[in-house]
Amino acid sequence: MNSIFSPISLDDSAQYYTLWQQTPRRSLDYTLANLWGWQSYYGLEWMFADGLCWIRQTHPETIYWAPLGDWNAVSWQTILQKTKGRSFIRVPDMLVQVWQAALPGHVQSEEDRGQWEYLYGQGDLAELPGNRYHKKKNHYNSYIKTYGEPDYRALDDGMVEDVLGLEDDWCQWHECEDSPSLRAENEAINRVLSHWTSFRGLTGGSLYVDGKIVAFSVGEDLGDGQLGVHYEKGLNGFKGVYQTINCLFARNAGAGFTYINRAQDLDEEGLRQAKMTYLPSDFLRKCKVIVQ
Repeated sequence: MNSIFSPISLDDSAQYYTLWQQTPRRSLDYTLANLWGWQSYYGLEWMFADGLCWIRQTHPETIYWAPLGDWNAVSWQTILQKTKGRSFIRVPDMLVQVWQAALPGHVQSEEDRGQWEYLYGQGDLAELPGNRYHKKKNHYNSYIKTYGEPDYRALDDGMVEDVLGLEDDWCQWHECEDSPSLRAENEAINRVLSHWTSFRGLTGGSLYVDGKIVAFSVGEDLGDGQLGVHYEKGLNGFKGVYQTINCLFARNAGAGFTYINRAQDLDEEGLRQAKMTYLPSDFLRKCKVIVQ
């Protein structure tokens, strides 16, 4: 499998999107925008074979991700024989079950809690109903009291310059240059937004105060009633800005969706606590897998 992998490229986007649409369980990790945005950081490569798109990362080590395509239309017993000894990460639990049924006793799996993607009811995030969300609603109301009725704007490619300007300000405040992960995220945001029209299903929203952008959120239609959130940033010093952009993005861009997928916590305790305070409805569970 090694010889014909190549770096993630937008030149093959049509082929990828065809297989993406056929994938039964779509994870935010596997969107083309996410793969291409983080391509350099993880050394991501792909290969189209056996009716699937195979993905691997080469940095900091070589390890495989789950393949994309119609998992129910391929001969896994034959394909998995060729992957014996391989380690896979970020494998959705649905695919793990398919593999274990195809090759009983040869597919070892371990839940990877840090890679589980958080799924929230769209109405919960959009309306912050009842006592369960009273603290979030208080922050939202505080924003309105301080800055007036939110100036929320749907994001399009004409507003990318504003968003990238906010991202630069955010990075200076958080000293991204001293953090490899924040530098990589900054690069991913710049790569994706600078090629906004190259990706299908991207959507976004922004908040302005006195004509100045103070927050943005960028997401993507994942299909199956899910809207994923790739990036969300707010400027320091604007009280309630995160609760407000979160709520209004879910209310506007999320209209008509059942769930909002807000990605994983990567085992960061503070991030996990923050995500849990929004009371997820479910998770897209993922595993580490070894094919023996």
